[in-house]
Amino acid sequence: RGEVLTSEMARRGLALPLLIGGATTSRQHTAVKIAPEYAESTVYVADASRVVDVVASLRSAERRPSFDDANRQDQAALREQYASRSKRPLQSYTDALEHRVRIDWAATEVPVPSFTGRREVTVLIGDLVPFIDWTYFFAAWELKGRFPAILDHPLKGQAARDLYGHATALLDRIDRERLLTARGVYGFWPVNSDGDDVVVRAPEVNHVGRQAPEVLRFNMLRQQQMTDSRTSCSLADFIAPTESGVVDYLGAFAVTAGLGVNDLVARYEQDHDDYHAIMVKALADRLAEAFAEFLHARARREWGYGGDERLTNEALISERYRGIRPAFGYPACPDHSEKFKLFDLLEARGVGIDLTESAAMTPASSVSGLYFAHPEARYFTVGRIGRDQLESYAARKGMSIGDVERWLSANLGEETNRAR
Repeated sequence: RGEVLTSEMARRGLALPLLIGGATTSRQHTAVKIAPEYAESTVYVADASRVVDVVASLRSAERRPSFDDANRQDQAALREQYASRSKRPLQSYTDALEHRVRIDWAATEVPVPSFTGRREVTVLIGDLVPFIDWTYFFAAWELKGRFPAILDHPLKGQAARDLYGHATALLDRIDRERLLTARGVYGFWPVNSDGDDVVVRAPEVNHVGRQAPEVLRFNMLRQQQMTDSRTSCSLADFIAPTESGVVDYLGAFAVTAGLGVNDLVARYEQDHDDYHAIMVKALADRLAEAFAEFLHARARREWGYGGDERLTNEALISERYRGIRPAFGYPACPDHSEKFKLFDLLEARGVGIDLTESAAMTPASSVSGLYFAHPEARYFTVGRIGRDQLESYAARKGMSIGDVERWLSANLGEETNRAR
């Protein structure tokens, strides 16, 4: 864990800056749990395209003081925000279950997908370009502003136009010469919820008229912090419970646009062209997100409720469609270890996507998650959980409490740790 790393670095008297990133951390986690353990600069880096700029700032005698000061102020503010949230009371896990989202499943028309099981897909890079969210691409280059308005910004416009021109030219070459490969896998499975578990069953082939056997369970977490609405959400709430008698469905996906990235980056680096080497990584990240958007649109159509959509790219980016696609490690399902189950279900390794021991996806330019179809499904933040839910969750996962604590360190409040 990052906390262990920084403590060991401090013990050894190291005086090197530390860059933190990857699947098991976040900007807040770095500020709250990692940075306080180490006196030197500790910087959260969201993706590889930011590394060069951060390192350049830390190596510059002129830029480092202001960069380090701004970073420490930002982290101090995050710690203050976290401490403020940590003062909000937690309800018991039993009470949180009573305050779950209530859905009338008897009156709900559950859409049935056109197939069940998994399907592999390969997409041309050119087909993904219209789905790119360019705003985040510019942000990776420290040009903050919404696209396309940033192209006409009085101060940033010229730099943004130059960068955009170079990026689109590189994209054209990547597409024309097939330098990168975009592959993925997705599918649909019959499911029901059992408390805060989503029970995934085998595809319905040869199971007509009887319940298909259980394949696995996705273990979900529930909000315990008291809210004004008194509703405590879990993603399991948006799946029909077993006792409803309704057969529901869940989608899942994993996509990558990173196949070929390492070779292309190596070619640019061999030519001492660091600019294009960095741009390849930044574009691959955007293409992976575009692939996720592209495939979700296809999944909604094949699920039978997205056929009438006529959405612009801006509307897709703003998620003006039915359903959600949460990813493990994000606020509604913060446990990255559930990703191992997802990859087994999808057989994602068969399309070239794998996981490290810490559940980071490789290639790095990859996206995975679940599809929920219910119109009331929404994103939310689980936030802090209590010791009672932690123990229940560990039992449901069949893991030790210590192992679960390592995966959920960012969700454990002081009262949870005191209860050890």
